[in-house]
Amino acid sequence: MRVLRVSHSAVVDAWRERERELRALGHDVRTLSARAWDEGGRRVPLEPRPGEPVRGVRTFGTHPALFVYSPGPLWRALGERWDVLDVHEEPFALATAEVLVLRRLRALTGRRPAPPVVLYSAQNLDKRYPWPFRRLERRALRTAAGIHVCNDRAGQILRRKGAHGVVTTVPLGVNLADLHPGEPRSRAAGDPVRVGYAGRLAPHKGVTVLLEAVAGDDRLHLDVAGDGPDRAAVERAARGARVRLHGALSGPGLADFYRSLDVLAVPSLDTPGWVEQFGRVAVEAMACGVPVVASDSGALPDVVGGAGILVPPGDAAALRDALLRVGTEPGLARRLRTAGARRAASCSWAQVARQQDALYRAVVTGTASPAEGVVPPEVVVVAYGSPDLLRAALEPLAGTYLLTVVDNSSLPRVREITELAGGRYLDPGRNGGFAAGVNHALAHRQAPGADVLLLNPDAVVAPEDVLALQRALHAAPGTASVGPRQVDEHGVPARVAWPFPSPAGSWLEAVGLGRLRRTPAGRSFVVGSVLLLRAEALAEVGGLDERFFLYAEETDWAYRAVRAGWRHAVVDGVRATHVGGATSSDPAAREAFFHASQERYLRKHHGTAGWAVARGAVVAGSAVRALVLPGDRAREARRRLRLYLRGPVRAEAGTA
Repeated sequence: MRVLRVSHSAVVDAWRERERELRALGHDVRTLSARAWDEGGRRVPLEPRPGEPVRGVRTFGTHPALFVYSPGPLWRALGERWDVLDVHEEPFALATAEVLVLRRLRALTGRRPAPPVVLYSAQNLDKRYPWPFRRLERRALRTAAGIHVCNDRAGQILRRKGAHGVVTTVPLGVNLADLHPGEPRSRAAGDPVRVGYAGRLAPHKGVTVLLEAVAGDDRLHLDVAGDGPDRAAVERAARGARVRLHGALSGPGLADFYRSLDVLAVPSLDTPGWVEQFGRVAVEAMACGVPVVASDSGALPDVVGGAGILVPPGDAAALRDALLRVGTEPGLARRLRTAGARRAASCSWAQVARQQDALYRAVVTGTASPAEGVVPPEVVVVAYGSPDLLRAALEPLAGTYLLTVVDNSSLPRVREITELAGGRYLDPGRNGGFAAGVNHALAHRQAPGADVLLLNPDAVVAPEDVLALQRALHAAPGTASVGPRQVDEHGVPARVAWPFPSPAGSWLEAVGLGRLRRTPAGRSFVVGSVLLLRAEALAEVGGLDERFFLYAEETDWAYRAVRAGWRHAVVDGVRATHVGGATSSDPAAREAFFHASQERYLRKHHGTAGWAVARGAVVAGSAVRALVLPGDRAREARRRLRLYLRGPVRAEAGTA
């Protein structure tokens, strides 16, 4: 794939690792950048490596949103054939508008169609820009086929503003070759806790809050690496024995600084015009094996949550207590180092490039790469409580696949387990049911062009079996979903392929001939407890129908896929364990939800008349069974009869 990237920040050699890793994946990536740019308070000239396909372009203006490029080099570059135009500038920026106008003019005056556009955003404050920037942003969002953001909040804002294309979170990368752990500092009882800060010395970074926190306890000693307008305040504090100022550090010197610490503090503050957009120093410290304590501010919860400790921004006492906990609580620093290493690995440039690759494939074809080299699936789990079951489901897949957990119960324990497994935690703020949870995950996909594995929190599947499922899925063109054979916790096989519900099928069940119903290969559906969905099918069929709160949502999706020409299959030889119903303790509520979903399905696909025929079958069959069957089976039939006489959807409303 030929990709043209336009990025003023690519003037920094380290920020071009994304392009290098993309080339390692087989892409032809060319970069246009600024000839020089102010980075971290110093003028950085573009210095390409030998043979590196990056070109410096003259720029006019110095603000990231208020500059433009010299148009000549852009015009000439856009005259070539590109599969993707990746503009690594904010959607509201003048440079973005300039590139998009030149792209459009090139398409009108040339013979090639304009390439699809990918944009970038880090803006996690919901700002209403003045004219003309508001108009430029709106047009850019409508033009972009894909947008990668470095924090979830930025993606939410862009979707609200009308982004039409794929929006996915791709972290800012770190070079793990340069950032690696050293030997953990050995501390004897009574030794000081060595706290570090790295970054700009400015009011919004919370340095004065950190100084107050350290001043409140003699056990805390502070090392500061950085420069900026708050330097004088740090120098005054450094006159005491417990604060040392090292100045701005970079490269190996910064890595050595991290490794000299017991804990890194990232005390950023919320301000009306700025909040932390990523927090790269937190990832760098984690990569060096250093625990992190950070403010619960901006994007820091995305980066640090579950792998470090979060404290309220501006709260010096809470910051002090957390720093002391890391330094003195037995085992805490070790646990945080382990979780931090996993988090840092997810931000490696290789991982960033894979996610960028998936985004490119999504905007160009709507699919992942075919056959060999298919992008690994993203695992989606919709959780409601039961954190121990969730841990058992995630542990086998942690570190192998991208994990996304939607927590309909908003439990801190679920978030902790998700993030310790290296997964992305999403809290929709409500329990909208399984279908709504899946759709929420699909709207926040980490790999938008990848297949999706739906995994119940009470199910366990091995990583090699997920790979076997994906191979089977892509070996058979036209297959929308595949699932494994399943057993319960005792090893008893469970049925996973079923015929679609229908009025005629309901009557066969009613007269005791349900076993005669056939499940034709490809035209039956596979239960959704462990179900791999093909990316192309998801793009064509769409998400799940959120009217199905619980049960039948995968049946409805599978039926819509079949009507669109897709098929479904069970993969023999692949096995998963599914406890079944383990996340719910109310059998009566489960039954009400199940039959209400059956009613919705039949009404949707067979109409009111079809539902009436099916309902009559269940009423008749239940009435006969209530009369002729003994004991518990008769009582069960009477419950079913009462449920269908009342109407399952109406009964479900009574249980809500």
